[in-house]
Amino acid sequence: MKELAELAGVSPAAVSRYLNGGSLSEEKRTVIRRAIEQTGYQPDAAAQALRTKTTDIVGLIVPKLDSESVSRLVAGAEAVLAEEGFLTMIAVSHNDAEKELSFLQLLQKRSVAGVILMATVSDERHQAAIRALRIPVVVTGQHYDGVSCVYHDDFNAARELARLVLQRGRRHPGFLGVTERDVAVGVERKRGVLSAMAEAGLAPELPTEPCSFEIESGAEGMRRLLQAHPETDAVFCATDRIAFGAMEVLKAAGRRIGEDISLTGMGDSWASHRIDPNLTTAHFYYKTCGETAARRLLEQIRSRQPQLPASQTMLSYQICRRDSV
Repeated sequence: MKELAELAGVSPAAVSRYLNGGSLSEEKRTVIRRAIEQTGYQPDAAAQALRTKTTDIVGLIVPKLDSESVSRLVAGAEAVLAEEGFLTMIAVSHNDAEKELSFLQLLQKRSVAGVILMATVSDERHQAAIRALRIPVVVTGQHYDGVSCVYHDDFNAARELARLVLQRGRRHPGFLGVTERDVAVGVERKRGVLSAMAEAGLAPELPTEPCSFEIESGAEGMRRLLQAHPETDAVFCATDRIAFGAMEVLKAAGRRIGEDISLTGMGDSWASHRIDPNLTTAHFYYKTCGETAARRLLEQIRSRQPQLPASQTMLSYQICRRDSV
């Protein structure tokens, strides 16, 4: 830095402020930048991390990698972060809430600049753990009280889908859901269907089969639902992948999807408009979610105040009406 200062005609302190994003006149910034370009100087990232107790790395905790919603969110977040000079470190929890909590602590110990958590559950333990961290965190996919988060309008998307189906005269719906620890997918989406049923004057009885997020689990849930309730004429699935499994079973059972039974998913994956029949579903803006979360995190990082007032953003959705209804 002393050599750079001599070459630029400024003090070493000015060079230090330039390298660390401190306050400096535009004139000094220009001459220091020229000196750096002339010498090819690169700061030692390890040394900077030791001194500042932080890095240019952002941790991104995701539940899995073989998921279109995850890949879309990661693409959005990574593009925004890369543009600002940050690298992304991905930690995969495999839908294990305990691993999410462990990763939060581990990433803080590794002095990452901040964390984006694509949360699988919404409970007090997670919210308390996030509030206790000394680094900025933004949650995606779940609504956490008092925590910065970017999430989807799961309730209204499910309600609008259910309205669409019930308007066709379906009166014996069933639901293929996921664990209710996942409030967004397991609770809010089912609650949306129940709300539409109440509006249609149906009894609040919604036969439900629990599934994981896999196609095979959707198929198993559909078999159980048909066996217990053969009168089912509409199936609401918490995700598209569950709906794909349900579709296989319905076809094998001779049920004409879109004619004598309706089927919906949620998420609008790439396959939903390529399978036969095309799947009616709700499109969520996962890439926008990742972009928004990254921008919120950068705001916290730049402010040097991890506990800024929580910024909470609920994204919109689009109903994709196709042949399966």
